[in-house]
Amino acid sequence: MVIRNQQVENNQTDTGRLQISITSEINNFPVQNASISISYTGVPQNVIEEVQTDASGQTEELELGAPPVEYSLDENSEVQPYSEYTMQVNAEGYEPITIAGAEILADVKAIQNIRLRPNDEQGEGEDIFVIPAHTLYGNYPPKIAEEEIKPTNESGEIVLSRVVVPEYIVVHDGSPRDSSATNYYVRYKDYIKNVASSEIYATWPADTIRANILAIMSFTLNRVYTEWYRNQGFDFTITSSTAFDHKWIPERNVFDTISVITDELFANYLSRPNVRQPILTQYCDGKRVSCPNWMTQWGSKSLGDQGYEPIEILRYYYGDDMYINAAEEISGVPSSWPGYDLTIGSSGEKVRQIQMQLNVISDAYPLIPKVDADGVYGPATAESVRVFQSVFGLPETGVVDYKTWYKISEIYVAVSRIAELN
Repeated sequence: MVIRNQQVENNQTDTGRLQISITSEINNFPVQNASISISYTGVPQNVIEEVQTDASGQTEELELGAPPVEYSLDENSEVQPYSEYTMQVNAEGYEPITIAGAEILADVKAIQNIRLRPNDEQGEGEDIFVIPAHTLYGNYPPKIAEEEIKPTNESGEIVLSRVVVPEYIVVHDGSPRDSSATNYYVRYKDYIKNVASSEIYATWPADTIRANILAIMSFTLNRVYTEWYRNQGFDFTITSSTAFDHKWIPERNVFDTISVITDELFANYLSRPNVRQPILTQYCDGKRVSCPNWMTQWGSKSLGDQGYEPIEILRYYYGDDMYINAAEEISGVPSSWPGYDLTIGSSGEKVRQIQMQLNVISDAYPLIPKVDADGVYGPATAESVRVFQSVFGLPETGVVDYKTWYKISEIYVAVSRIAELN
């Protein structure tokens, strides 16, 4: 790894951005004044940045060296297209954590979310996570082909009667029969962002990213809908093995371009006429592995370069009878988006609900101004929403659109702890 990193360091003619956000594992509140030392992976003693978190548990946005953006856009490039950094985190009252191999791509923002475990009498010591190579650069087992639609005539196989976006899924960090692998409870949206950041490059065209995220979500929701692994006697939803599912990596960073699009699309999946279940949309890179009748990631990038829209990219590979559908239910939210934006001049119970949630969130994130929960969307509410959007990486419009509604719901549920895992 050191040799590879030295090569990358020599090619760092561009820059990427990094922002670190730290919360407590216990209550999801931000951790203020955490200290982070950043170094090149492989050279941990050579600290290049030292930063602290603010009242929102976030660092300033850092600029870090990265290889030329062209490396991540060229299918034929053999040069690692991202640089790797190591973060050492310390905060009073919490166990230290080190993350090695965080990826920085040119021209995009990397988001490193970290949850710290409070100190306990056991003195478990430092957590160390090493992020493996990106799937488009490293070598991973190819997907074992499956039928894209699971049979429904076997007793007990299909458990759910409708498509539901879960709040959490259980990820088995290994192959299905590896009993030593750890199971992780992961928020569904965080899982999708992690997988997409692990399997495509965040520098690709936005509609290519959308097509790939839709394929990842549909595959995942098929596993949820059919309870594929639970019906085989396992106690998890999906694995992190590329031979069986997708590459998911504990503690890896995600990217802003991928995060925003996931927030935009997270309730969607892919379907075919007269088929209730989400389609198991399998794919491969199209470079190291070929997969006729499946989407190829580099091929989808080429189509995005040509101006293809997401559904056109997906139909190019999966056929003209593929459609984008929306889940009937989203778990873990107090109520669904009203179907229209809330902005200055709006009023009613939906406005009051947002105001009450913002006030609860403000207890954890004091930068967000409290407002009167009067059901009237005035300038004060718009400003509170704008600050919320700033803290959580959304466009700062002061308007509660689809993405903002569900992000407010997500953070409200997290800090108020109304969604307990069973």
